[in-house]
Amino acid sequence: MNRIRVLSPVGVVVKETVAVPAMPRDWTGRTVGFLDNTKPNFDRLVAGMAEALRERFGVRAIVHRKKANAATPAAPEIVAELAKECDVVFAGSGD
Repeated sequence: MNRIRVLSPVGVVVKETVAVPAMPRDWTGRTVGFLDNTKPNFDRLVAGMAEALRERFGVRAIVHRKKANAATPAAPEIVAELAKECDVVFAGSGD
């Protein structure tokens, strides 16, 4: 007699709590990072945001790094660099 093996598509949910620091109240002198997922137009969006952050909020520096592609996580060295150099990092998507 043949047997049928039935697999359940329901996965195990693992909950992890991560503490997220509050956004700074004062942006003056801060370094802001952007992690670009390489989709079209994100670089244009970042350029406009960077200009506004500098002019209106006194941001000192902008760090813009790109992932290899939109389908994979950022390389560990990029994440480490952004964590070391930036006060705040925005991950973004274009299109």
